[in-house]
Amino acid sequence: MKLYNNGVYLINGTELLEDTKEASVAIKAKTGKEISKEEAAKHTIAYGILKAHNTSHDMEKLKIKFDKLTSHDITFVGIIQTARASGLERFPVPYVLTNCHNSLCAVGGTINEDDHMFGLSCAKKYGGVYVPPHQAVIHQYAREMLAAGGAMILGSDSHTRYGALGTMAMGEGGPELVKQLLNKTYDINMPGVVGVYLTGEPQAGVGPQDVALAIIGQVFGNGYVNNKVMEFVGPGVSSLSADFRIGIDVMTTETTCLSSIWRTDEAVKEFYEIHGRSQDYKELNPGEVAYYDGMIELDLSTIKPMIAMPFHPSNTYTIEELNKNLMDILDDCEKKALVSLDGAVEFTLKDKVRNGRLYVDQGIIAGCAGGGFENICAAADILKGASIGANEFTLSVYPASTPVYMELVKNGSVAALMETGAIVKTAFCGPCFGAGDTPGNNGFSIRHSTRNFPNREGSKLQSGQIASVALMDARSIAATAANQGYLTAATDMDVNYSNPKYFFDKKIYANRVFDSKGQADPNQEITFGPNIKDWPAMSPLPEHMLLKVVSEIHDPVTTTDELIPSGETSSYRSNPLGLAEFTLSRKDPAYVGKAKEIQKAQKAIEAGTCPLLVVPELKEVMEAVQTQFPQAGEGNLGIGSTIFAVKPGDGSAREQAASCQKVLGGWANIANEYATKRYRSNLINWGMLPLLIQKGELPFANGDYLFLPEIKKAVQEKRSEITAYVVKDKGLKAFSLQMGELTEDERTIILKGCLINYYRD
Repeated sequence: MKLYNNGVYLINGTELLEDTKEASVAIKAKTGKEISKEEAAKHTIAYGILKAHNTSHDMEKLKIKFDKLTSHDITFVGIIQTARASGLERFPVPYVLTNCHNSLCAVGGTINEDDHMFGLSCAKKYGGVYVPPHQAVIHQYAREMLAAGGAMILGSDSHTRYGALGTMAMGEGGPELVKQLLNKTYDINMPGVVGVYLTGEPQAGVGPQDVALAIIGQVFGNGYVNNKVMEFVGPGVSSLSADFRIGIDVMTTETTCLSSIWRTDEAVKEFYEIHGRSQDYKELNPGEVAYYDGMIELDLSTIKPMIAMPFHPSNTYTIEELNKNLMDILDDCEKKALVSLDGAVEFTLKDKVRNGRLYVDQGIIAGCAGGGFENICAAADILKGASIGANEFTLSVYPASTPVYMELVKNGSVAALMETGAIVKTAFCGPCFGAGDTPGNNGFSIRHSTRNFPNREGSKLQSGQIASVALMDARSIAATAANQGYLTAATDMDVNYSNPKYFFDKKIYANRVFDSKGQADPNQEITFGPNIKDWPAMSPLPEHMLLKVVSEIHDPVTTTDELIPSGETSSYRSNPLGLAEFTLSRKDPAYVGKAKEIQKAQKAIEAGTCPLLVVPELKEVMEAVQTQFPQAGEGNLGIGSTIFAVKPGDGSAREQAASCQKVLGGWANIANEYATKRYRSNLINWGMLPLLIQKGELPFANGDYLFLPEIKKAVQEKRSEITAYVVKDKGLKAFSLQMGELTEDERTIILKGCLINYYRD
């Protein structure tokens, strides 16, 4: 794999030319034309799709309107509630509500099914589509029923990626979907476009997860594609089936790219024909000369079976390398775990080594990444006639949709799997986010799913529980299962792959999915459960701000799972205050109590009483502030909390990572950088300041108070630099914060206090 240091021209889709002084001469010699870098950049597939959806007429400042929207049952309640509070009358574009995250209804009493019934009633009232539990995971339904060549889809799940089918899709926090529901736009600067030039074809036993992990391992740490569009081109694309491409594409989220798009061909055309939607196919190719801001060149034939060890998809090795250097790599994993787990529990995988081989407790093939037809058929071929054994090792397989499941039943794959001792279950995303198939304490799970962050498998560090996940392809998981839990690469197995043809039966969805066909019914009553709560009132940005630092996180990256845990907390995602009780619970259990304590001061201000009476330590703090800023005080001061994290926001798109801080009185985050655009957007949409501080020694510590004078004026005047003060030793010590670029709408949202206030006003 090669990552180019400079921009790269792609000529006629088959020749790469690095951007040098001689490039323009070489291009003219090859094409007979003179073309500037700026003009060639307009000939990427990504540029054409973005231009077609941009309403601003300025390709540097995009205002995008999407063709379709999609959400699942831990996000759609909050999105619709926010939109209702902001004046929603009907869904202006097709909006699909799937139920693949809380579909087990396992905890929380009636909460989960109450959310489902809320979704069904809203689909009827506002003119949407409702996919009942167990029918399909969100992204598989979108592939089967929503994707279209040249279209754009916005989803409230971070793995919203349908680029392999010619659809540019993005996963964002719920407030960005609210904007679309209210006929507003998705506002971003024109993103860079990085090409992924594929050649060759994968060897037998290598699957899409292997290719994806190889790419993630190369580009995550260096930010090569951060907030850019990945565009897959080159002759190697045509060596891959549509299912294989989809399996790579969905994992591009883990590179922290903004979106993805692929050139399309006969394999994609056949995919649409199989699903009865041939009219939605569109051939997409870059122009004769296209310019990319970077280029990843990859010979698919060189990819070997991969594994991403705990606790990140970028912690990658070939399985061959792991087996050869087992104890050294396990020792390295333990050292990394000390950072990820903060030493909260003892963690080791060395006790999984038996007779020199790594033993695995559990295998999972599931969800939008692993649950595809070809992945499961290949796993069934590998396991045919084998036994997974009667020891600790278990294997669970979750087809990504009921149509896929039914075809696997018809072609015998389900029988082949079940015969081995594997369990085949319904479409469900739980194993991907820690709400299903949780291993035992100290358990080690290999999964063809999307993430292996701490807690994704259901661990509760605060209760002394720890398990871990490694990511692998379904084929090598099946090979490991065939060897009854001993880690094995699929390429080490002698397998006759049957490669059966897929047949899609649309009757399943026709019989069960509610589709309003875009027709709203204003007379439909919305079904509310007792856990579905409105958002609490949120104050506008004050003139001056006093913030208490209530958490300080120095991990290299902080995931959204660590900001608001996944798993059993999902049952409370329709209840803002209830869910907020879990904020940072697995990373900093003291956070909630500290945040609520200082929030008492702001509540006192809003009630017209003195905040010093409810938070006595503020008396000395305010005395220090008023020695230099005597005007700060009654009527112009907001008091709340903030956290510092080095690089927060990697992972899920769910806005609760930000909104839970806000409902607990959070006014800001302070970071060296933000891991993703979507997390920063979530902060802004909930009225929180996305502040930046230069890397180096912090001028403040956990528990300190920070004073931001004239913060409202700073936002209004578009200041990029903000002077703040840490209150120390009865005095003030100045330091500098940066805001980063804000659009006019984002600036106004922060001033109003949140997106709901912005639209309500």
